[in-house]
Amino acid sequence: MAERIYIGVGWPYANGSLHLGHIGGAYLPADIFARYHRMKGNEVLLVSGSDQHGTPVTIEAEREGVSPLEIADRYQAEFQETWQKLGIAWDLFTTTNTENHFEVSQDIFLTLYNNGYIYKKTLPQTYCPSCERFLPDRYVEGTCPYCRTPGARGDQCDACGRPMETDQLIDARCRLCGTPPVLRDSEQFFLKLSAFADRLEQWVDERPHLRPNVVGMTKRYLKEGLHDRAITRDINWGIPIPLEGYEEKRIYVWFEAVIGYLSASKEWAGTIAGDPDAWKPFWDEGARGYYFIGKDNIPFHTLFWPAELMGYGGLALPYDVPANEWVTVERKKASKSQRWGVWILDFLSRYDPDPLRYMLSMNMPETADTDFTWSEFVRRNNDELVAAWGNLVNRVLTFTYRNFDGKVPEPGELGRADAALLAAADTAMVQVGEALEGCHFKAAIQAAMAAAREANRYLDEAEPWKTIKADRRAAATSLFTALNAISGLKTMLHPFLPFTSARVHAYLGFSGDPTRHSWRRQEVPAGQALAKPEPLFRKLDESIIDEEIARLGT
Repeated sequence: MAERIYIGVGWPYANGSLHLGHIGGAYLPADIFARYHRMKGNEVLLVSGSDQHGTPVTIEAEREGVSPLEIADRYQAEFQETWQKLGIAWDLFTTTNTENHFEVSQDIFLTLYNNGYIYKKTLPQTYCPSCERFLPDRYVEGTCPYCRTPGARGDQCDACGRPMETDQLIDARCRLCGTPPVLRDSEQFFLKLSAFADRLEQWVDERPHLRPNVVGMTKRYLKEGLHDRAITRDINWGIPIPLEGYEEKRIYVWFEAVIGYLSASKEWAGTIAGDPDAWKPFWDEGARGYYFIGKDNIPFHTLFWPAELMGYGGLALPYDVPANEWVTVERKKASKSQRWGVWILDFLSRYDPDPLRYMLSMNMPETADTDFTWSEFVRRNNDELVAAWGNLVNRVLTFTYRNFDGKVPEPGELGRADAALLAAADTAMVQVGEALEGCHFKAAIQAAMAAAREANRYLDEAEPWKTIKADRRAAATSLFTALNAISGLKTMLHPFLPFTSARVHAYLGFSGDPTRHSWRRQEVPAGQALAKPEPLFRKLDESIIDEEIARLGT
C-alpha cells in the first residue's frame, strides 16, 4: 500500500545566491528522498519557497537602494533557475509573498490568539536614535552573551545556534549606521511557547529516529526552560496583523516563514493538483512529515513550528527533522560578504550537475561538518564516477553494441558468478532503500557504489572481450548479466544522479520516465535494442584545482 510522504524544506532568504552549504545542507537530501519515495510508488509532496519577508531581504534592499520586492523577485527567479539546472524536482517552490500565504498565516495567528496562545505585552525594544527607527533583530549586531562570539545577530548566534532577543547582545550596534541602540517601549504580540513545554518533550521522546544533533539541541532548550517570544515587529514589510489598531506592525518572519509549509501545500492543491482539498491527506496522522533543514534552524522546527501546530490543532506534527551540519569550502565557512563559497549557478556554468550531486552525497554532513575541496571533487569525479561507474557503463554497452548488432545478447545458462552478481545488485538495492528510508544518504550512495565496484570485478574476471573469440555464448552471458546489473545500478543511483541515470535508462533500450517502475532492478531482456552509448562523465584536468581555488574570495 502506498504511503503518503510530506517533505518540507527550509525556505532560503531571497537576498543572495545559493551556495554549496544550502544544497548539501537541505535541498539535495530532500530531493534524493523525494525521488526515492516516488520511485517506490508512494504519494509524495515536496514543497518550499523563497522567504521574502526576512530582514536579510530588507537589509539587502536598503544596501542597494531598491524595494524589498525587487530583491525578492530577483532571487526567486534565480532560485528557480538553480533548481532546474541542478535537478531539484519540486512539486511546488513558491514564495512567502503570495495572497495564499498571507491568508494562511493570518488564520494561524488568529486561531492561536483566540485559543489563548498569543497575547500582547509591552516591552523595551531596540531603537536606533540615528536612524530614528525600531530595529528588527537582524539589524542589530554584537557579541553573543552565551559563547562570546562577536558578530552575532539579534535573533540568533551562528556560532552556538542559540536564539536570543536583541537586548541580550553585548556591545550591540545598529547594523546600518553603527550607532549603539537604545531601548524604547513597544507593544508586541507573544507566542506562549512555555505552555507547550510538556507536549514538546513528549513529541521528542516519541521519535527515537531523530538525529542526535536534533535531539541534543531540542532537549537543551527544554531543559533550560522555554520562554515566550515576540512574534511581531515594528516594520512595514511583511504580513499585516489581522487585528485593528496594529497597522504599523507585521507578523515577524520566524513565526510566519514556517507556516509556509502549510500554505505551500494548500497552494499546490489549488493550483497544481486541481483539488483545493488535495493537501489534507498530507497533513493528517496517516502521513509522515519530514523537514529538511540546516542545523541553525533546528529549534524553529522542533519547538516553534510544532508549538504552532499544537496550538492550531488538527494538523500532523513533524515525523522527522533530518537536520544536517555545515558544508564548508576549503576549510572555511561560506561567506557572502567575503565572496567565499561555491555558488551553484556559477559552478554549473562550467561543470555538470551530477558530479556535484555525487560529491555532496558522498560528503553529506549528516553527523558532523564536512568540507568541500576542489582536489577531492576532481578525485571523486575521475576515480569514482569516471573510472568506476562511468567506465562500467561505457565498456559494457559499447562492447555489446558493437559486437551484438546493437541488441542485448541471448545468454546461455547463468553460472554461479553470474547469479551472484545479480543477487548482489538486488541486495544492494535493498540496502540503499533501507538507508534512504532512514535518511542516511551517505550510507545509501556508498552501498550503490560498492555494488558498481562489484560489477567491475565481475567483468574483469569474465573478460568478455577475450572470451568472445573462443566462446561467443559465454561472452554473451557475461554481458547480459552485466547489463542487468547496470540496470539495477541505474535505478538505485537515480535519486542521486538523475541526469546520467536517465541516460543509462535510455542506453539500455528503455523508453519513458525511468522513475515510473517500482524500486527494483528492471530486467533487460535479450533482444532489446540498445541505444548507442556515450561517456557519462568528463574526466577533469587537475589544473582546475588551482584555477577554482583562485576564484574563491574574489
